[in-house]
Amino acid sequence: MRRFEGRVALITGASRGIGLAVAERLVSEGATVVITGRKPESLTDAVARLDTVAPGQALAVAGRADDADHRAEVFALVTERFGALDHLVNNAGINPAFGPALEIESSVVRKILDVNVVAALDWTRSAVAAGLRRSIVNTASVAGLASSPGLAFYGVSKAALLNLTQQLAVELAPALRVNAVAPAVVRTRLAQALYAGDREAALAAAYPLGRIGEPEDVAGAVAFLLSDDAAWVTGHTLTIDGGASAVAVG
Repeated sequence: MRRFEGRVALITGASRGIGLAVAERLVSEGATVVITGRKPESLTDAVARLDTVAPGQALAVAGRADDADHRAEVFALVTERFGALDHLVNNAGINPAFGPALEIESSVVRKILDVNVVAALDWTRSAVAAGLRRSIVNTASVAGLASSPGLAFYGVSKAALLNLTQQLAVELAPALRVNAVAPAVVRTRLAQALYAGDREAALAAAYPLGRIGEPEDVAGAVAFLLSDDAAWVTGHTLTIDGGASAVAVG
């Protein structure tokens, strides 16, 4: 398929994991992508990987997702090189603290919200101001759908992102579509503590499909929601959990 031929997509937090898998999927379908991430060396490696799929269709800008100057630099590049942007994927996210919500320092709480929620709003605001033309997907988590022991405030931030998705879907309609994905445990560095060692087998057994997720599982869903195949879908959260939500508890 070449659903993104001639289109430009911006993906935050795309030096590895889900973000990089999304970028890879989009360039394989014809898109040019601009990817961001904190570490220049990781972004260099990511662009090299994307060049093996579609040479010359990936650009990278290093910086923090919650840094306004970095955001301005990215959109200046997009405007200079392409004139406009078709798709935005708010993928950047952090989880620097494990444990109950009552035990997380307020400064850490604010940082989680700044990156996982406020930054997504700011990137969207900037994209709209720059003339975003088609669609947005926010990367949330199943942790945002219910209580998430051990991931307490990460879950709170993702719940906020899911609600923000619905708010923006209404506010930006009919010009733009805004959707979200909510993956369960996916094989990424961010989630590594959840499946490390012998934990993976036990975790996989809880999923009807018998395995944890791979970044490519999420990338396919994001590509669908961005594409014209989802032309009548907005304000929706697609849960990607290997069937876990279909299993009754108790």
